[in-house]
Amino acid sequence: MPTSQKIILYILLIISAFLIFAPALMAFSMSFMSGQDIMTGKIIPTSITFDNYIHVFQRFPLMNYLINSFVVSILIMIGQLTLASLAAYAFTFLHFKGRDVLFFIFIATMMVPFEASIIPNFHTIRDLGFIDSYIGLTLPFFAMAFGTFLLRQNFKQIPIELKEASEIVGMGDFKFFIKIVLPVARTSLLTLSVYSFLSSWNMYLWPLLATTNDSVRTVQIGLKQLQSQEQLNEWGIIMAGAIIVVLPTLILLFLGQKKLQRGLAEGALK
Repeated sequence: MPTSQKIILYILLIISAFLIFAPALMAFSMSFMSGQDIMTGKIIPTSITFDNYIHVFQRFPLMNYLINSFVVSILIMIGQLTLASLAAYAFTFLHFKGRDVLFFIFIATMMVPFEASIIPNFHTIRDLGFIDSYIGLTLPFFAMAFGTFLLRQNFKQIPIELKEASEIVGMGDFKFFIKIVLPVARTSLLTLSVYSFLSSWNMYLWPLLATTNDSVRTVQIGLKQLQSQEQLNEWGIIMAGAIIVVLPTLILLFLGQKKLQRGLAEGALK
């Protein structure tokens, strides 16, 4: 590519990146502004203040919501990794009648939006008494068709002769799964864990339905409550809360960006 075309391409990329991140940059700037700066429509604060970050914790139980979100996201991540890896192993190495048909039916559930099953899920956890509990917030998300598909595509790269050799030396399915399969699929497992954590962290509709009090509500619900409680001249506090909420996801994305891209690319190509 000629140098002039590269320069034009980079300029367009910079402009596009600025347009995409402009709302986030504006929110970050507003979180350090005083109420007077925000009301006058300034973009850059005249003086940087951390009062908004202090007030957001003083006026609102944000730390409790953050802890709830971490617990729910980690539980869903562990549940999805466990069930998806075991299901992918069964669909790859275990031979039983109707295996492929069952797998295609399982994958077809990816086309059903979660909103279509939210009412049956709600009735299920209500009848089991799991309203306002971590179990009720996490249980409907343990079975994940996408995770099973991603890991199965990775497991298929393991030669079947290796599985046959393990059977000859007396290695059972569980030992072969732990010692051989999981280490080979560590990139896909990391990709799935990042994807699962981010999806769980950003959930809003299900935590809103499955909770009736603030004891186990997640940070997305808390952020909406913060917005409804504060007045127009308190947007600095609201933006400070939004920055705190989005910070863990940004850190996770920056740390696992290469692994995430690599894992998704491998899953698409296999």
